[in-house]
Amino acid sequence: MAKSANLYARIEPEVKEQAETILNALGIPASNAITMFYKQIILHNGLPFEVKLPDHPLDVSRMTPEHLNTELEKGYEDIQAGRTRPVSEVFTDIRKEYGV
Repeated sequence: MAKSANLYARIEPEVKEQAETILNALGIPASNAITMFYKQIILHNGLPFEVKLPDHPLDVSRMTPEHLNTELEKGYEDIQAGRTRPVSEVFTDIRKEYGV
């Protein structure tokens, strides 16, 4: 089938650049990658990956009062048992994990 439909989309320049760098390394033109994506949508009858909000079990806004009390009690027990780490060490680990 001849390719005659046009698709116009506005995306962040950095996202476009990063994706096209990878596609170029793979030898796949962006238009082919978009066609592949659309074909996967058709095959899956939806997006070809899961789209949902992440589950944050320790997000206070999502906790019941009972769950919050349970988590606070666990923290208190850890302090009493000496299972703690200096805050500077924790933030160093976070920075390493997220490349900050």
